[in-house]
Amino acid sequence: MAPRNFWKGYLKLSLVTCPVQMRPATTEADKVKFHTLNRKTKNRIAAVYVDAVTGKPVEEEQQVKGYEKGENDYVTLEDDELDAVALESTRTIDIESFVPADGVEWIYYDKPHYLMPDGEVGEEAFAVIRDAMARTETVGISRLVMYRRERAVMLQPRGKGIILWTLRYGDEVRDPKQYFSNVEEVKPDKKLVDLVHKLIEDKTKPWSPNMVDDPIQDKLLDLVAQKKKGRKVVARAKDEADEGQGSNVVSIMDALKASIASGRRKKS
Repeated sequence: MAPRNFWKGYLKLSLVTCPVQMRPATTEADKVKFHTLNRKTKNRIAAVYVDAVTGKPVEEEQQVKGYEKGENDYVTLEDDELDAVALESTRTIDIESFVPADGVEWIYYDKPHYLMPDGEVGEEAFAVIRDAMARTETVGISRLVMYRRERAVMLQPRGKGIILWTLRYGDEVRDPKQYFSNVEEVKPDKKLVDLVHKLIEDKTKPWSPNMVDDPIQDKLLDLVAQKKKGRKVVARAKDEADEGQGSNVVSIMDALKASIASGRRKKS
């Protein structure tokens, strides 16, 4: 079954406009999900917003967003006031600018979506924008209201379509200098680097989605199946930490040589 349309609107570049549709490129639909239940009644537990002081439930119409300006002192904001600062159009991806394809650091990438023409009418205009970005090795930058908030987005040509990435805002990305500034500048031994190079070569293989399979999924499904049959599942004892692990390694050099030798034995 084809996935449902997640979003429909228009892709716009200057005076060129075409209808498009968008779908999330990833899904968690097949993930094992659990509900929180009342252990005694087996009824599901519902989340209820309560007043932090009185402990009484608060009806939805009485809930309002607040910005803390001081201790227990808030500025309240109504929905129509928040809408006033949002984008005028939530249905148009207006490409504002282009940047080199390798100019956006990976840390800004958030969620990928597939963008494609919506009907034959817009196919040519869509293809022109897509192919022009591919030829110039650029990506488009725009803004769009998604997931109930305004987001910066990046349009990346890929095959017959376009990948639309939501981007993290600048204030969401932490400066790496704050974390790496205290790391000592160490120039490693060239022989050690050569050995790691060799280890990398031995372990290099073509990319496959199987490399990122979730091994816990199958175990959870097996656990559920056993519980359905009324079987008692015995919890596995936790492995004790091997405190002596690595204590017999004389040096990094010996460890790397042993790693390479082990890899060769597995291949043979």
